[in-house]
Amino acid sequence: MPMTIGKLAHAAGVNVETVRYYQRRGLLAEPPRPLGGVRRYGEDALRRLRFIRQCQALGFALDEVADLLALDDGRHCTEASALAAHKLEDVRVRLARLRRIEHVLAQLVAQCQRSRGLMRCPLIDALSSDAPVVRT
Repeated sequence: MPMTIGKLAHAAGVNVETVRYYQRRGLLAEPPRPLGGVRRYGEDALRRLRFIRQCQALGFALDEVADLLALDDGRHCTEASALAAHKLEDVRVRLARLRRIEHVLAQLVAQCQRSRGLMRCPLIDALSSDAPVVRT
């Protein structure tokens, strides 16, 4: 059933400006406007918007989404898998960094709780120092 841009956006869980932005980026085709009428979008546009949203939920940037969309002809599973494997490695690197940040913050919070009012705040001192608090 054809939809207006507003109905398409609502069905996909995005706003109209997001749909227009994706069109400007070339991620979503803009249907022709009938003479004196309103553009109508089909189920393919809704599926594509949902695909884009799912990709973003997995951490893919819009350029990466465009790369995946370019592979959507059923013959490029190997290439799509390689892109996903690269994204997985990025996620693992970020998780390791977040674990280091968690460890440092936990130590700083514990130091603050042990030294309440006895000296300068260890957290503020650590964040004010020249030495990096977290090694990247």
